[in-house]
Amino acid sequence: MALVNERARILSNGCVGPNLYLMTLSAPAIAAAIEPGQFVHMKIPGMEGHILRRPFSVYAADAATATLDVLYQTVGFGTNHLAGLAPEAADAEPQSELIGPVGRRWNAPEGCKRALLVAGGVGAAPLFMLCQELVAAGVHVDVVLGAQTQAALVTLERYQQTVNGSVAVATDDGSFGRAGFCTSLSQEALDAGVNGERYDYVACCGPEPLMKIVAGQAAQAGVPCQISMEKRMACGVGACLSCVVDTVDGKRRSCVDGPVFDAEKVVW
Repeated sequence: MALVNERARILSNGCVGPNLYLMTLSAPAIAAAIEPGQFVHMKIPGMEGHILRRPFSVYAADAATATLDVLYQTVGFGTNHLAGLAPEAADAEPQSELIGPVGRRWNAPEGCKRALLVAGGVGAAPLFMLCQELVAAGVHVDVVLGAQTQAALVTLERYQQTVNGSVAVATDDGSFGRAGFCTSLSQEALDAGVNGERYDYVACCGPEPLMKIVAGQAAQAGVPCQISMEKRMACGVGACLSCVVDTVDGKRRSCVDGPVFDAEKVVW
């Protein structure tokens, strides 16, 4: 589907964890077309003095209800302003404006039977639709989640309700699951495989140091790996070259050539 510029109504927008917010938007055209790993570029209402849109990964989409879920972290002026926006009345003119679906989706290898998804922090959001899709296709899915604290594990319950394999968790402070980084869990999963069979696919999203480590682990295990590079963006449609990623094939734009890249192509 070609990009659309759609007016979207905020249906809900609330705090779900430390500096973490979950927003549900009514956006029929994009909700019907978005695929796992793609994102939307949002013109935030009330910020007319800031001409640049903000990119947001789509956590979940429901074509039947015409809705998108966006999980975001408040890190600056734009997201702090977004966190303060109230739901809009059903009879009001929608105030938000989205360009989407943007970007390249996750693509598991053909014939994939066993997949490992590894997420750090809000990187769990761009992987959730992939998890749903793989499980629906009969793929065995194991998930590794990492967060700073137990309170930040806001996607855990949804993953537990969706996966047909295991969900392993690590927290930096040891408040839930294993203490430390989740890369020890991903290494153990790759070493063990599923009933002695190695994974066919690894997908990873989170801080770049995490993705670099997981990409190396997957390469060592001989398993294809994709990562999602979340870069700062200006235009979001490939024109401004502000979100370039260095790859073995030269510089590529995260917004349209990504955000999902084959990990072995990225020059870390």
